[in-house]
Amino acid sequence: MSNTAPGSSPEAVRLKITEIFHSLQGESSLAGWPTVFVRLTGCPLRCHYCDTTYSFHGGEYRSLEQVLAEVASHGARHVCVTGGEPLAQKSCLPLLKSLCDAGYVVSLETSGALDIGGVDPRVIRVVDLKTPDSGELAKNRLANIDLLTPRDELKFVLCSRADYDWARGMLAEHRLAERCGVLFSHAHGQLAARDLADWIVADRLPVRFQTQLHKALWGNEQGR
Repeated sequence: MSNTAPGSSPEAVRLKITEIFHSLQGESSLAGWPTVFVRLTGCPLRCHYCDTTYSFHGGEYRSLEQVLAEVASHGARHVCVTGGEPLAQKSCLPLLKSLCDAGYVVSLETSGALDIGGVDPRVIRVVDLKTPDSGELAKNRLANIDLLTPRDELKFVLCSRADYDWARGMLAEHRLAERCGVLFSHAHGQLAARDLADWIVADRLPVRFQTQLHKALWGNEQGR
């Protein structure tokens, strides 16, 4: 992981990258937009439903300038920094700032286990709250909830009815829908999309149902 000090030149900032690719955004309120994905390597969590375990290890170091050049080569307006857990690398913060400075619409997909306070305020932070069935409930950094703004989005990946009931309780207890957009997503192969949709409608929840568009189009194909 990079330990580049704040204020270092772009040439000195290095990031460990699993892949950079151009596709359609499959999740969040930005779903459907052509987007460049910058997937950073490494993650301190091991969620049961993770579909990007290949990003836990390996990768290659690239300078910030190299990453920015490759992003620019795709000609897209939207950029999503993801992982793994991108905030596990300190150099993620200057990357996000540089992308914003370059004029992109920038989103960050983060597990919610690490502090989001240092993220550039221009970034759309899509923050997970890990459910009991994820296996990583204890990793939730609930202090992040107070940092959320209407620009951000909070995501629950649900594996079961028990997960849904837990998420519904969190929604009410923390008045989450008053803070930011809230996304309820079904874990593929564990919870049927139709069941989740029916529960949301029946309970009149102020949340956005989402399914992973990229999986509907391309399955689990890497880089799509």
